[in-house]
Amino acid sequence: MVYKSLVRPTLFRMHGGDAERVHETTLGILSKVAPLAGVVKRRPRLERTVFGVRFPNPVGLAAGLDKNGRALPAWGALGFGFVEVGTVTRHAQPGNPRPRLFRLRDSEAIVNRMGFNNDGALELANRLDRLGPLGVPLGISIGKSKVTPVEEAVEDYQASLRALYRHGDYFAVNISSPNTPGLRSLQDRGALTELLAGLNGTARDLAGSRPRKPILVKIAPDLTDEAIAEVLEVCAAHEVSGLIATNTTLSRDGLAPADQALAAEAGGLSGRPLAVRAREVVRFVSRETDGKLPIVGVGGIASADDAKAMLDAGASLLQLYTGFIYEGPGLVGRINRSLQR
Repeated sequence: MVYKSLVRPTLFRMHGGDAERVHETTLGILSKVAPLAGVVKRRPRLERTVFGVRFPNPVGLAAGLDKNGRALPAWGALGFGFVEVGTVTRHAQPGNPRPRLFRLRDSEAIVNRMGFNNDGALELANRLDRLGPLGVPLGISIGKSKVTPVEEAVEDYQASLRALYRHGDYFAVNISSPNTPGLRSLQDRGALTELLAGLNGTARDLAGSRPRKPILVKIAPDLTDEAIAEVLEVCAAHEVSGLIATNTTLSRDGLAPADQALAAEAGGLSGRPLAVRAREVVRFVSRETDGKLPIVGVGGIASADDAKAMLDAGASLLQLYTGFIYEGPGLVGRINRSLQR
């Protein structure tokens, strides 16, 4: 495979191996080739409608890869059936100090402690205004600004929702990143109840006479089954449209010996070592909700077999991030062709 034998080694050596600088360079390249997106051959179509949104295929780009929507037209051209931008916050913020992104190559994993670095909700809205329709559904992941106290989180999320509501086909409420202090406490029953009630009210006001746009909740893989069940109860009470399972993990299980030194870096782990736990969470959520709550399965998907296993566990849609970094753009097509067969 050309990507793994030639392109990936070249990328991984760029900028002295600085993963974040390589990421930024790649996004810059993709943003420049985006006008040529229409000439790229389309992948097999596997249309499905989930939480009222029609997806041309179930393989999406996870939040975090194109936080600020710099290369949006390119993702559909690469075969993705939907794109999730963000996580974006009300206030623009630089994120945590660098270095904050680390490749664990032998494990095909990444550790990041980015800290929601982004240009802010209003700047993303302006970029989307200039861009126009994408041709594939757009999800927008919203999170809490670091400068905002946890007790003021509801207003912070509402401001982002108001700024971006006209652009998103669905909205993901990120309460599970390990890299913003206090954020994961929003998964607790009381805090989540208040947050979802506030967001639902804002969404209804913005929708007017139209149906409210779907709101999804993104959870951590580190929650116990009891904690996940509690989250599901709150989601049901507030008519959440779906769940994204899962975010990155604080666990360091399943890593190759050569990666143990980098594993000591603080941050969330993504990639192959997360695959089993992500599927366990998806399977648990599907069972607890009798398969009635749509699930976006994400975590450790690096092959067509991984994708099928996630769908078999109960996911309706899939998202890629780390697998895309290690396997390249061809992974999207391989998954979709496999699903078509």
